[in-house]
Amino acid sequence: MQNPYAKTALTALGAVGAVGASAAIWGIGIERYLFTVREHEVRILPDGSTPVRLLHLADAHMAPWQHRKQRWMAALAENWQPDLVVNTGDNLGHEDGLRALRAALDPLRGIPGVFVHGSNDHAAPTPRNPLLYLTGPSKVKVAGEPLNTQALDGYLTDDLGWLNLNNAVGSLELPGMRIDAFGVSDAHRGWDELDILADLVEQLQADVAPATATLGVTHAPYRRVLDTFIDLGADLILGGHTHGGQVRIPGFGALVANCDIPLDQARGLSEWTHAGRTAPLNVSAGIGHSIYAPVRFACRPEVSLITLLPRL
Repeated sequence: MQNPYAKTALTALGAVGAVGASAAIWGIGIERYLFTVREHEVRILPDGSTPVRLLHLADAHMAPWQHRKQRWMAALAENWQPDLVVNTGDNLGHEDGLRALRAALDPLRGIPGVFVHGSNDHAAPTPRNPLLYLTGPSKVKVAGEPLNTQALDGYLTDDLGWLNLNNAVGSLELPGMRIDAFGVSDAHRGWDELDILADLVEQLQADVAPATATLGVTHAPYRRVLDTFIDLGADLILGGHTHGGQVRIPGFGALVANCDIPLDQARGLSEWTHAGRTAPLNVSAGIGHSIYAPVRFACRPEVSLITLLPRL
């Protein structure tokens, strides 16, 4: 006589296996191609200011064979007509990624923009167990193959006309306003130089009249960086790096953020408060993923379109 408990256990295991297989098919074969634009509004401009459409790009992790991603990104300029671009790094996902990145970003040429680096703007990704991502922030044990960061920066600055904000400050002229911006290189690798940045911001603010708005730009949104950006007067903070958790649980959210930001702020628009001052914080879930972890689940690849509006 067949054991009914064994039959029930086998049925349950089969159901779990089917659900797992379906989730894998969805995350690997479908959702990672469901590129989307996440729209937000923030009111940080003075009364009477013209609205500004800010396109926030993050974590393209571009590889040469990712043609769907390239075509989708290339259409952003025409479809959304941004006034300003903020690129929060990890543009490259392969040693030949720059050629593909050009195809994706060339239509944004001439639109004012700024950028900072993630680690994958300096070194190619390396194979690793993707389950380790769930145990906490990643640690670099073996450096990937060096990428041509100089060529990347030359393209972003010389061809596209964007400002390099890696531990640097700058200003952008838009119709009827000036936007100041400051940023740091990848805080996940400890490349942020916050003391140097504070000196540069102080010098900039002493040399010019107050800007219409000030942006703080980082790849990895670590608390120390966000707190410093608040202290330095950022009206809006933008970051990436987290991939929004990359694999999220419906109804719960991100399981990990790959940095020390609270999990409920690992994706989307929220607020960051420090020392009695609050500023909007947008953490983009990003457009891509490591070529060694090609999956998205309940976390579509995205860019953010943030409309800056006058304060009420």
